[in-house]
Amino acid sequence: MLRYAALRLLATIPTLFLVAVIVFGLIRLVPGDPASIMIGDSADPDMIEQVRKSLGLDKPVLVQFFVWLGNLLEGDFGRSITTGEDILPAMLTRLRVTAGVVLASIVVALLFALPAGIYAAWRQNSRVDFAIVTGVIVALSVPSFWVGILLMLVFGVNLHWLPVVGYVSIGDDFINGVRYLILPVAALVMVEMGTVARMTRSSTIEVLRLDYITHARAKGAPESRVLWKHAFPNAFAPTLTVIGLLLGHMLGGVAVIETVFTLPGLGRFLVDAISSRDYPVIQGCLLLVALIRVMVNLLVDLLYPLFDPRVRL
Repeated sequence: MLRYAALRLLATIPTLFLVAVIVFGLIRLVPGDPASIMIGDSADPDMIEQVRKSLGLDKPVLVQFFVWLGNLLEGDFGRSITTGEDILPAMLTRLRVTAGVVLASIVVALLFALPAGIYAAWRQNSRVDFAIVTGVIVALSVPSFWVGILLMLVFGVNLHWLPVVGYVSIGDDFINGVRYLILPVAALVMVEMGTVARMTRSSTIEVLRLDYITHARAKGAPESRVLWKHAFPNAFAPTLTVIGLLLGHMLGGVAVIETVFTLPGLGRFLVDAISSRDYPVIQGCLLLVALIRVMVNLLVDLLYPLFDPRVRL
């Protein structure tokens, strides 16, 4: 297992290098000059050129890339063009906010989606199964930002139960921190829960048709024991892959939620950087998100044999 994990870690190096090349190249194709945005389009051309030189934008693109890559290897992500702050500490600070929203959403989604998917599979073709499948289809069809705006209108503007904008850290004030997270988490959960429930239902239906399930029932095992001890471990393996994909998907989708609820997370940091053509911040954020997705996929691969012993062979 350790050898397999080491090989997978080594395999991430060319992946991250390819991501760095793509990110760096695509950003240079975006219209707009950071120097002009910083000091205004009406500024003197000599001043704009001076700013470009100070930022290193006057050098050839290939030189800019290898300078940036060399700094990355030293742990230096550079400084923000617009704010002047160090990018790595700024990203890590905002990542804590994003991680709190994403992890809370995943936990809540699993608490509801796993039992719903298993119960729907157990009662296949019944009214309960039809109701759950209908709810899953609706959840998958609704954009998360629309759900967020609707929740803001109902629970924030009309009922005044929860705050709709801003953020309070749970470490500073636990109660208020939870109140500020409820609506963003709910907006993500209502959409992502459908994917987990659908996969859980599908995989559980396949497992319930296997011979060892029939054998367990023939021995007189209670249905709850058949579902949770015999069927669930094997049915959860495909769902684990979906959860890994959801974590990566939510890291990208949470940018919209953070913008709607004005959360100071990594996604909003990236959106603001795109608006201001802040090349170093955009590159750093995208590379960090890619690194997280690669590590999540590695973790899923390492956990897979725990639920499906056939993988070990």
